[in-house]
Amino acid sequence: MSDVLVCWKCGAPLDDQPLPLGRLAECGACGAQLHVCRLCTFFDPGVSQSCREPVADAVSDKQRSNFCGYFLPRPGAYRARDNGAARADAAQLEALFGGAKTSAPKPEDGDPRSELDRLFDPPRGKD
Repeated sequence: MSDVLVCWKCGAPLDDQPLPLGRLAECGACGAQLHVCRLCTFFDPGVSQSCREPVADAVSDKQRSNFCGYFLPRPGAYRARDNGAARADAAQLEALFGGAKTSAPKPEDGDPRSELDRLFDPPRGKD
């Protein structure tokens, strides 16, 4: 694990941010708020309230700035998303259903309006 402090949302280095991080600090690359649970050392989605600090107040939105006095920025908080599974699923659907249709079927006589009229106003026979 790296000791470099990076944005929890985009992974950009936060070298330009003065420490301690202010409550209104934002990432220069993506604009994400930084004084958030997702960047904190105590953040752990596997425990109650997603926080390992037992006396910290509960924070409902872990991705928004908060007033927690126990906030301690965690190096390496960024986790890249693994889109490999989504790409594999898309490839399986493509193989199952074939490629996307690039053109809509055209009426045989080439004029959509006349085709529509023909469907709703069929020729009348002799009375």
